[in-house]
Amino acid sequence: MSTIHKLIVGNCMSMHEVADGGVHLVVTSPPYFNAPFDYKGLFKSYGQYLGVLRYVAKETHRVLQDGRIVVLNIDDMLIDGEKFPIVADATKIFQEAGFRYRDRIIWKKPDGYLRISRRSGVILQNPYPMYFYPDNLLENIIIFQKGKFDYHSISKDVREKSKVDTKEIQKNKWYMTLWEMNNVMPGSPLEKGIAAFPEELPYRAIKLFSYKGETVLDPFTGSGTTMKKARELERNSIGIEIKKSLVPVIKKKLGFDGGQNTFFTDQNDKLEIINRKAGKYGHIS
Repeated sequence: MSTIHKLIVGNCMSMHEVADGGVHLVVTSPPYFNAPFDYKGLFKSYGQYLGVLRYVAKETHRVLQDGRIVVLNIDDMLIDGEKFPIVADATKIFQEAGFRYRDRIIWKKPDGYLRISRRSGVILQNPYPMYFYPDNLLENIIIFQKGKFDYHSISKDVREKSKVDTKEIQKNKWYMTLWEMNNVMPGSPLEKGIAAFPEELPYRAIKLFSYKGETVLDPFTGSGTTMKKARELERNSIGIEIKKSLVPVIKKKLGFDGGQNTFFTDQNDKLEIINRKAGKYGHIS
């Protein structure tokens, strides 16, 4: 099945290139708020960060078809000793935009991902009450839904072509609210300066919440992980990315850089790149 992919280089607070009800699933992970390893210096304040999420939630609600799903990977952040309740605030923002809060899944990173840090090591240096500051191996995957899904709207043929492997569900315990997935390690060649989520996350989301031939949107595209998995799973995709310097990375990850890529079987797939002009919703370098 041939698929079409569109990369919009600009600010995702506007999605004017996408029609009302033009996408069937949203899978995304906004940048960590003011983390030094993820779009460093992009946000001037926490209020600005939440303001961006409000615009994105509103636009996402407009472009998503009725009954469909948003999968939002997001987590609280500790900055200079202050913990920001991003998960709670983002949940409220998406609910206010018109979404129904459907589920929360916890993504557990491998136990060996973090060694004892300066933060968690405080209790070892000072083994007394009030010196406990744990390291975080968990992230939230929040699932929102726009209205109710009409299960009869999908043809039997498409349903069968998109059938999920029950053995895979059972083996990897997709049916639980705790997903154990390896993360992308810092310093990965294609993820320099950003924090990419593991391919397994959009892979599961796309299989569980969309049908073949449908369109998946990622408004915070990053290095293009969601778009890549959409192409592999025979879905169309739309990505919005503010950093123009990531365009070659996205093209390479999607297999549109002219090199050989064994992941993609249909060479008739197409990639369209839209470069917005500089301005309010334009790109950055």
